[in-house]
Amino acid sequence: MSSFMAKPATVERKWYLIDADGVVLGRLASQVALMLRGKHKPTFTPHVDTGDFIIVVNTDKIALTGNKLDQKIYYHHSGYPGGLKETKYRDLMAKKSEFALRKAVAGMLPKGPLGRKMLKKLKVYAGSEHPHAAQQPETFVIK
Repeated sequence: MSSFMAKPATVERKWYLIDADGVVLGRLASQVALMLRGKHKPTFTPHVDTGDFIIVVNTDKIALTGNKLDQKIYYHHSGYPGGLKETKYRDLMAKKSEFALRKAVAGMLPKGPLGRKMLKKLKVYAGSEHPHAAQQPETFVIK
C-alpha cells in the first residue's frame, strides 16, 4: 500500500467567503492559514499547494483581545540608519486592517516559494464588498 501524494494539476480548489466582523485576529488568521495550506482536506500533501481560495471581508471590524490595540506594535525598517518605524495596532487597524490580517496569516504559512504561492490565494477587503461574486464562494463561519 502506498501513500497518497497529490499532484498540483489534479488539486480541486473551492472559494470560501469569511466575514471577519467581530472575530479575533489570531483565531481568524490561524483558520485562514489552515485553509490556504489545504490541511482541512483529506488530500493534504505538505510539499504541494492543495489549499483553497479565501475571501475575507470586513477586516476593519476585526477584534483584538486584551490591551493589544495599544500594546502590540508593528515594526518595519526603511533600510537607512535610524530608520526603524513603529506603529501601534490601533493605528494599523484603522488605516490598513487588510495588511494586519495578511501579515498575521503570512507568519503562519511556510516560508519560501510555496508559502508565497499560498498567500496569493488570500483576497482581503476592508469593507463588505468584493469583486469575486463570479466564483460563487461558499460562506464559512469562524466560531
